[in-house]
Amino acid sequence: MVITRSELLDVVYRFYPRGVQNFARIHVPPDEPFYDDTEAHRRLVESASRGRAEYPTWKAMIRRLGNRYSLQNESLHLLSGGADPAYSARIWLNDQTALSFHVSLLGPYYGIHLPGIPEEEPVAHEIAREIEATYPGYRTIPPELGDEVVPDVAMDGASMGKATINMCLFSVAWTFVGPV
Repeated sequence: MVITRSELLDVVYRFYPRGVQNFARIHVPPDEPFYDDTEAHRRLVESASRGRAEYPTWKAMIRRLGNRYSLQNESLHLLSGGADPAYSARIWLNDQTALSFHVSLLGPYYGIHLPGIPEEEPVAHEIAREIEATYPGYRTIPPELGDEVVPDVAMDGASMGKATINMCLFSVAWTFVGPV
């Protein structure tokens, strides 16, 4: 089944309010909509809560991968009550370069963000096999769609007009790939 731009934007808009800046309440005038009070943000928080409940599945998967690779779990913020849109981790390919991978809590999607080095391909294939076995029916988002900016959405770590579909469905950590 082909993933479409329209499908992905429907998911983004279900969990992120359109046209509402993600500012602290103190910076929002009383007559303006407050990001955390929107129905979309409530759905995002509920998805993160479901992600906490289902965390043992993620933990078992990254443990299996961690037995083979130098792995860093990026999902601990979720466990402390964060409203992250996905489970996230990175695998170090060498001392300075990692790839990241994410399993969305907002829809049946996963992403592997590659840094562009030769060592990445066999690792990426193994991660994809592991994700697809652990989360049946999950699909990758084509790069040309995932990298598209969602112009009317703001989120933690990305102001209005800066968030991409990948950032909304996976994490601002999507941008953290490459040499450190």
